[in-house]
Amino acid sequence: MQLIWFRQDLRIHDHAALWHGAQQGACIALITLSPEQWKLHQDARIKIDFYLRRLGILKQQLAQLNIPLIILNVPLWQELPAKLLTLCQQLNIDTVHANIEVGVNELHRDFQVQQRLEQQQIKVELYHDRSLFPLGSIRNQSSQPYQVYSAFKKKCYERLILDIPSCYPAIQPQDPLELPAQLNSFDLQKFVADYEVDDAAQLWPAEDHAAFELLDDFIGEKMTHYKTERDLPAVDGTSRLSPYLNIGILSIRQCIQALFKQHQGYFQIDDIGQQTWLDELLWREFYLHTLFDFPRVSRHRPFKESTDKVQWRNAPEDLIAWQQGQTGIPIVDAGMRQMRATGWMHNRVRMITAMFLCKNLLIDWRLGESWFMQHLIDGDLAANNGGWQWCASTGMDAVPYFRIFNPVSQSQKFDPNGDYIRQWVPELAHLDAKSIHEPYAKNSALELDYPKPMVDLKASRVRAIEAFKSL
Repeated sequence: MQLIWFRQDLRIHDHAALWHGAQQGACIALITLSPEQWKLHQDARIKIDFYLRRLGILKQQLAQLNIPLIILNVPLWQELPAKLLTLCQQLNIDTVHANIEVGVNELHRDFQVQQRLEQQQIKVELYHDRSLFPLGSIRNQSSQPYQVYSAFKKKCYERLILDIPSCYPAIQPQDPLELPAQLNSFDLQKFVADYEVDDAAQLWPAEDHAAFELLDDFIGEKMTHYKTERDLPAVDGTSRLSPYLNIGILSIRQCIQALFKQHQGYFQIDDIGQQTWLDELLWREFYLHTLFDFPRVSRHRPFKESTDKVQWRNAPEDLIAWQQGQTGIPIVDAGMRQMRATGWMHNRVRMITAMFLCKNLLIDWRLGESWFMQHLIDGDLAANNGGWQWCASTGMDAVPYFRIFNPVSQSQKFDPNGDYIRQWVPELAHLDAKSIHEPYAKNSALELDYPKPMVDLKASRVRAIEAFKSL
């Protein structure tokens, strides 16, 4: 008997572990829910809600394949080796199949499980599924990991030209299996109710067709203009696929196959929009490989170890103002409020808000990384950490410390009419397109139900440069 352990990969199509397991015999599926571990990892409530709603759908899909699903509530991962051993022995499991997860805690968890089970002659097979290329396989001429994105991307292009990763075939229904009654008693609906988030189901439907429609709409309608429109937060110009990739409703292989579908799966770049989206997918790949090759970045440490000596400000009131979207910088406040309301923030605005925190406010990037994870539906350790360390100039191939976004200039450039700000900072909606970006610039005595800027942008820029230069 084969046990398929689902984690951040809640789909039945193009699933490495499920496909390999099904080739070896009858399958039983397993999900372990770990609420105490979620707290330790600061997973957003809306992300847990999305995961649990998707889990209900996965259970139905597996039932159509006659694959029963066992759901175990195992609060902390340290309890998993013993629990899984008991389960495997009860079900006479030959092999546990699972897809590799990259974080250092996840790798340690899987090592402990593997060690415990294999002592009892139960095999554990782990598969590369979350990335396009096997982790550890993209190397330079010295057989070392790449530390610069452009060189990493070039290597990936060379691999893609030779072979675009294909999707696993669909699996066929197996003969019906009956589980012992005690293993089929978990009340998923009651568990879901404890994490339910209002309006999340409308904002982020968890069905397959929602993900596929987003992907098809992006490839067919938006990708051509992606290069120019992806940076405009008031325009629906991005794919919005990150939540679906994050919990595995979509696979990265499905995305790359869709990208080259019109060329029958052969590598060919037709326009700048297609290339730009491919490059963004490869940034995701870069951060996954970074997390695997340099595990210290998932231990709250900077990739550039010298930047551990940056003298960050201890400014709890400033941090709270940033978190609540009350900084007096409209584009920053719009982004922070969008995230709290929807669980998602436009990528350009993520960079603006992050750089404002760690450069203009000189507050430790790890506090921002943590806040994003607590609120993002697509909170992914590799991408979130990579993005924050890029903005903070502490990470691999990060922005130079002296290149600091001016949030007002960014706002004027990418939200010229102020439409994004009007949506999320309604107290400024009556202002004209020029003054909405910095409402107090021409008249500091202006009376608005909106705070004045909490920091002088020019002076704070100088302060940040000095803090990094002193290293």
